[in-house]
Amino acid sequence: MLPENDGIVRAQEDILFLGPDEGTAHLMDWASSYAKSRGYSYWKAITTGKSPSRGGIPHDEYGMTTHSVRQFVTGIQSKLNLKAPGAKRLTKVQTGGPDGDLGSNEILMSEGEDTIAVVDGSGVLYDPNGINRAELVRLAKARSPVEGFNKSLLSKDGYLVLISQNDVKLPSGEVVENGTQFRNNFHNRSDVTADFFVPCGGRPAAVNLSNVTNFMYQADGKTLRFKYIVEGANLFFTQDARLVLEKAGVVLFKDASANKGGVTSSSLEVMAALSMTDAEFGEHMAVTAGKPKPAFYQAYVAEVQTRIDNNATKEFECLWREHQRTPTPYAILTNLLSERITDLSVTIQDSSLYEQKALRDVILKDGFPKTLQAKISYDELLKRLPESYLRALFASQLASRFVYSCGLNCPEFAFYEFVQTLNH
Repeated sequence: MLPENDGIVRAQEDILFLGPDEGTAHLMDWASSYAKSRGYSYWKAITTGKSPSRGGIPHDEYGMTTHSVRQFVTGIQSKLNLKAPGAKRLTKVQTGGPDGDLGSNEILMSEGEDTIAVVDGSGVLYDPNGINRAELVRLAKARSPVEGFNKSLLSKDGYLVLISQNDVKLPSGEVVENGTQFRNNFHNRSDVTADFFVPCGGRPAAVNLSNVTNFMYQADGKTLRFKYIVEGANLFFTQDARLVLEKAGVVLFKDASANKGGVTSSSLEVMAALSMTDAEFGEHMAVTAGKPKPAFYQAYVAEVQTRIDNNATKEFECLWREHQRTPTPYAILTNLLSERITDLSVTIQDSSLYEQKALRDVILKDGFPKTLQAKISYDELLKRLPESYLRALFASQLASRFVYSCGLNCPEFAFYEFVQTLNH
């Protein structure tokens, strides 16, 4: 967005996409407005994480990241028949509480599972008999931390320890000297065990090579505390800790695969913004406080959620198949899968495949949400969207479609056979 008289020769206008990170979420609306004031053509799409009044799709309100996390949780349950008739209820421990995006949505979307522990900024909530779900849901809907939990709803074995408390006596007789230290180290307690561990918050590298053994085993030093781990929060585990856990028999899916839902939502938010005129965007994507959300906005959000579910299921199925085929850990397979899709996408962009109209139409018509195509025709979308964007979308869609279908071990000629099937 440099001034046009800056002396820089441009072959084409730059397309910038910026997303919020720690401490920058409040700048997304401002950045969009500033881009508009500078006359930037793509001001509507320059930032994601905007307010709904600016056409943003809030990940927390619609559980976008959790949608993909849950596909991995339920995928494990389905593959291993963990919810068969007569099976015991599944138990879960989660970090990240009902006051957060991932924590609240994990609670709301996990009906049918017994959450036995929740750790958040305010403290530790634990009940080995299952935390009262109705009360957890109440907190999640209110986006309130566990300190607001009604302790009268705990069983005789349950407890709530806040970071502000000291010298708290637990039902077992153990005395917690410092609530903050207790909270910080709770995930390593050998007596806290469940079927699933789903980190939805916490410090990066909370589990690393130096403490993974403590995290992994119960007091006997050989029985696993958790059988299945699906990472909602980024970087809770270091890669070397993941590999130790998998070698010990834990089924673990890392953050880069499990929590892609937020990225998918942001990319489709960008697509809508790039596709619409300012007037269309204001009518169909901008939400006015105190008024019903536009019908298009509601339908589009619902389709985004469906696409997140479908994409996450495809990634889960691909990883599961590859792990069955080889002894490669899931944590490594995630990296290999990402590299394979990225490398193939680059190869496709450097090829002439985009010029094959029949193939291009198949891929892009599938890549454009149906809700968007119902509002703006396919041919019109091709006219409105920048060619560089269309080419990148085509390449990434085709690459992921092939890799998810054929896996990591397909020979090069299999790709060309795959393309031929799409051309007919």
